[in-house]
Amino acid sequence: MSERGKRHKAYRRGHSAERFAAMALMLKGYRIVGRRYRTKLGEIDLIARRGDVVLIIEVKARATLQQAMDSVNQLTMQRIESAADQWLARQPDHDRLSLRFDLVAILPWRWPVHVPAVFTV
Repeated sequence: MSERGKRHKAYRRGHSAERFAAMALMLKGYRIVGRRYRTKLGEIDLIARRGDVVLIIEVKARATLQQAMDSVNQLTMQRIESAADQWLARQPDHDRLSLRFDLVAILPWRWPVHVPAVFTV
């Protein structure tokens, strides 16, 4: 398979994983308010909200939960935090919102695993 084909397959897999994660979060009572929120500084996979709690969610499709958690490195955290700051600044009720940085791991043949507060700022 060509490099372009591999990238396209990974892109499709990422979209599919994000849709599955969003569905799982909605079933838990969260409202998805953003998908693939992009800024010059970074990207947020999903933004979910329930009341005044906003989840900034990184979605990882990996073979194991440990691999998914290990893939959220320092650079990834900085990228997500920068994008979250920009998103939050654009919200009219930003002063009363609390942010939480979560991970949803998409594992083979399992329901998505939601890991609250995978990192803090």
